[in-house]
Amino acid sequence: MKIFKFGGASVKDAESIKNITQILQYEGTENTLVVISAMGKMTNAFEEAIDAYYNSSDQLAEKLSFIEDFHTSIIHDLFDKEDEIHNDIEILLGELRWFLERNTSKRYNYVYDQIICFGELLSTKVVSAYLSKIGLQNNWFDVRNFIKTDSNYRDAKVDWESTQEIISNTLDASKLNITQGFIAANDTENTTTLGREGSDYTAGIFAYCLNADSVTIWKDVPGVLNADPRVFAETTLLEHISYEEAIEMAFYGASVIHPKTLQPLERKEIPLFVRSFVNRKQQGTRVSKGARLVPFIPCFIVKKNQILVSISALDFSFMVENNLSYIFQKLHEYQLKVNLIQNSAISFSVCIDNKFNKFDAFYDELKAAFKINVQREVDLYTIRHFNEKAILDIEAKGTPLLTQVNKETSQIVLSLN
Repeated sequence: MKIFKFGGASVKDAESIKNITQILQYEGTENTLVVISAMGKMTNAFEEAIDAYYNSSDQLAEKLSFIEDFHTSIIHDLFDKEDEIHNDIEILLGELRWFLERNTSKRYNYVYDQIICFGELLSTKVVSAYLSKIGLQNNWFDVRNFIKTDSNYRDAKVDWESTQEIISNTLDASKLNITQGFIAANDTENTTTLGREGSDYTAGIFAYCLNADSVTIWKDVPGVLNADPRVFAETTLLEHISYEEAIEMAFYGASVIHPKTLQPLERKEIPLFVRSFVNRKQQGTRVSKGARLVPFIPCFIVKKNQILVSISALDFSFMVENNLSYIFQKLHEYQLKVNLIQNSAISFSVCIDNKFNKFDAFYDELKAAFKINVQREVDLYTIRHFNEKAILDIEAKGTPLLTQVNKETSQIVLSLN
């Protein structure tokens, strides 16, 4: 059993979809489940439509037209006018319009999940139909009928017992199966999502429940590199990474592998491959048991547009357990992801990701009880297996505001202003 995951870049246009069919023909299609993301930048496009809808903007019609025109253009490049896919896509777009007209909920996260899912539903319908058109028979299914979660919209937690039972008893794994990443459903059949970039996690969930032999994530890079090529001029392919090392890298924010993906794979020792859809013959990177890192070199992880917050008591008293407990409780309540922590006698510093745009509310609540210093738009560089040269190279990129070092990892917060 093989699980393949294709992200948005691999289905961004008609030629990309043709390339996927060539990969499947090259790799073989029996006992294969394919997880597919929304096409190209469609997740971003749907997010813009969601914001326009939620804020009653007059731009909503324009945003929806862009989404429809994008998919229609790809369909015209791949299919004949009489092909059933035209009707399938119109049905999905009709369901989207139906929700927009009849929804009465004011909960943003709920509304987000009910709309964003159409990106994955549209992309998988197109890919499945094209595979069938060229003679690759496949089974398209709605992942929301298989992966069940709680109702924590935009970051739902998987109900593993229900999900395992449904997948084991319902899915015919011998076929070529096509389904969506990122989305799921709760016990009332409302759509939920697994967090941004959650398509990798979807692949991991199916691999665990089906006892798959492997998971392959197909990307536009040769594999896992020791640094982001968009930020660093020179990078090196990592041929092998242990589960432990990959989880550490994911924890610090490495974008190639989703943080949640590795845990179910590690529990059953299912290897994960990261390969290039540009050159399908390259072996890429293997994540499995064994040596921590091959080759063993410094690895750089960058998180941009962070907020560095320093908190101290108004009376300059020590920052003790009750202060820290309260602060962490508020960080959790406002969904602020902490990427670095540093504590001294009278101050507590955190570098956080304002993913849900709730920092200002957090700040307003804490400022009455604490002195707070805020520096926005800073970059956090994490260096795994650092050496002196690696640290100096990063510090030369800006003004270091905070540095933290342990045995394996150095973290540096930089201001580029």
